[in-house]
Amino acid sequence: MAHRRFEFVMPAPEGVVFDAFHYHCWRLRWDSLVRATRVQGDAPCPFVGAVTDSAGAGALRRLSMTTRFVSFERPRVAAAMMIGRSFPFRRWAASMQHRSDGAGRSLMIYTYTFEVGPRPLRWLLEPPVAMVFDWQTRRRFARLRSFLQDHAGAIEAWRTTVADDGR
Repeated sequence: MAHRRFEFVMPAPEGVVFDAFHYHCWRLRWDSLVRATRVQGDAPCPFVGAVTDSAGAGALRRLSMTTRFVSFERPRVAAAMMIGRSFPFRRWAASMQHRSDGAGRSLMIYTYTFEVGPRPLRWLLEPPVAMVFDWQTRRRFARLRSFLQDHAGAIEAWRTTVADDGR
């Protein structure tokens, strides 16, 4: 089983970073791993119990994943787990925590756990899959950081117009 924790300093407050990731109207503008993502039922963002469908982008175009959110506490924490399977993953789960630094920046902590299959080939498949996943994770959140440098103000302004509906 692969397990890893990353910490990324983000150039925006925790709420802006949280919403840039979880509200799909923003996420599709920067996320290098997805070409399409939606909450089943067409909510604008996930919530506890929400099921999301995401289709891969670029070299990972054939990868699609359905997840269920097990935690969603805007703007600090969200966690999801894969439903079913999506080759090469047999199991996958991730969480994201956001902490303010009090100076207009925040720390985003991303943790994942996954298991690949088929089981007899796990010893062979898991190391390269983990290597690619780690590289894509660093690349993905570097893109988020860059996006926030240019768009944090727009997201902050947008946030003031979005009613907090408990999600």
